[in-house]
Amino acid sequence: MGIVETKDLRFEYIRRDEDGNVEGITKAIDGVSLSIKKGDFVAVLGGNGSGKSTFAKHINAILYPTEGRVTVDGKDTSAAENTWSIRQLAGMIFQNPDNQIIGNVVEEDVGFGPENIGIPTEDIWKRVKGALKTVKMERYSKHSPNRLSGGQKQRVAIAGVVAMQPKCIIMDEPTAMLDPSGRNDVINAASELNKNEKVTVILITHYMEEVIRANRVFVMNHGKLALEGTPREIFSDVDKLRELRLDVPQATLLAWYLKNAGIPIKNAILSKEELTEELKRIKAESFRLSNADSIISKYMKSAGNRESAVNKNEKPLLILDHVSYTYSKGTSDEIKALDDVSFTIRKGELIGIIGHTGSGKSTLVQHLNGLNKATSGTVYFDGKDVYDKDYDMRSLRFHVGLVFQYPEHQLFEETVFKDVCFGPKNMGMSEKDAELAAYTALRAVKLPEECYYASPFELSGGQKRRVAIAGVLAMKPDILVLDEPTAGLDPQGRDEILGLVRELHDEQGITVVLVSHSMEDVANYVNRIMVVDDGKIFMDGTPHEVFSHYEELENIGLAAPQVTYIMNDLKKEGFDLSTDVTTIDEAIPEILRSFK
Repeated sequence: MGIVETKDLRFEYIRRDEDGNVEGITKAIDGVSLSIKKGDFVAVLGGNGSGKSTFAKHINAILYPTEGRVTVDGKDTSAAENTWSIRQLAGMIFQNPDNQIIGNVVEEDVGFGPENIGIPTEDIWKRVKGALKTVKMERYSKHSPNRLSGGQKQRVAIAGVVAMQPKCIIMDEPTAMLDPSGRNDVINAASELNKNEKVTVILITHYMEEVIRANRVFVMNHGKLALEGTPREIFSDVDKLRELRLDVPQATLLAWYLKNAGIPIKNAILSKEELTEELKRIKAESFRLSNADSIISKYMKSAGNRESAVNKNEKPLLILDHVSYTYSKGTSDEIKALDDVSFTIRKGELIGIIGHTGSGKSTLVQHLNGLNKATSGTVYFDGKDVYDKDYDMRSLRFHVGLVFQYPEHQLFEETVFKDVCFGPKNMGMSEKDAELAAYTALRAVKLPEECYYASPFELSGGQKRRVAIAGVLAMKPDILVLDEPTAGLDPQGRDEILGLVRELHDEQGITVVLVSHSMEDVANYVNRIMVVDDGKIFMDGTPHEVFSHYEELENIGLAAPQVTYIMNDLKKEGFDLSTDVTTIDEAIPEILRSFK
């Protein structure tokens, strides 16, 4: 028997009105039967709304089956007398560590769980020390969690679960809010627990690169189990995964394209190391691509050029001039978030801002529309000092529209249409003009018309993002600022939102500033990248210029897209190709050329 067993599991969410009457029923899990063995590292994949998080909440009895059965280490989760012991057996780690960190000091927080289940004091401190060592956070034991980065907080959250010595850890998108270094830290910690402590790990993720650590993968779709197998088996069918709103690691996708173009790659590739070795093998066999020029030409057309030039002679729209910002200035909690930052944004730019968790990215963009006021320095919009006593700061927020990290938190009206009308009306538009602006914005974000008069809270995650973006677009801003707009979205939802943002830029000429933790996303979509580190602008250039310094980026907790590493590894192995590559579309013709 496995440590987790489900048999014909079904679960329904029931919506009720104010009087308790049933308004609707959503079937979230529909007949799932599976078994997870002790010591497995399992990845659970699926698009938004596929049922994967609902499934995870059944494993430690946060939810109970509507029908069917779930057992954890032989204990039925539906039996009330088992709830306490099941939650000790199966620890849960959520997407946002702030939701489960409660202590003022790291070691106190880690010790909370063991204390709560009655472990003797002496043993608690042994467990705390061991758990912090497991996640490599011993030296932070006396720190306040508030002073830690997102990745460090997530490791503390993991330590808090580890200290309870569970047999199974469920991680529900634990890296969704983290930078590349933080993501790597968390997945490494989970892998070491699985390998060294034989803890069963169940990982729910939208990052396909994390899945290759698993020995088993379950793919869910519309509440059902759609696929099951090893990572290599699952990633071998790229078309099927795309149908399920998923994608594959960049190395896997690049290998798939190369194979389709005629390169005899044998198996599904999982990592950059495997792809490098496979291409070396093919090269050593003196393989030559027939009809190479026509095939390369086909792929050259799709590569395009994201780094189109912006007219440097055009008057700047927005200028930050020696801006510094300090939180809690003059107190013991004083933190300098921005340190002498200067840059210019011109009309028509599509800018990506990247930086490690806690680098100052969000603080920076909140200066662009006056949500934060600089401690020193100033901000100019359209040539005017926005800190001048006669400047209307409210008007700046109409010119520079900000969409927050979880934009659905900005929604509040009873219908989508009313929500999008709110901003234009707040600007002083007449009702007729506000409605016209709302219709135009909703069409621009390609939201289906049947959603216009629905409650925004009934929409999918991707649809909510579109509504939030439409609410800002309806105010006709000169600059659209998006702070992690794809956080929590499945791969297809991510591509839809980023594709929409690029269309708004290309077709309507809107200047866009995009904050992201995904190096692949900024490489694919922006013209210019600003790298923020320790409150300063560390780099500022095109994607090719920035990602060519991947070793420097690694030193500040970032990375380059996986394809950039692949190209550099191939170059070191003697392949005659350019390493000035940041996207798969650029890599394909370059590698094909080396097999002419």
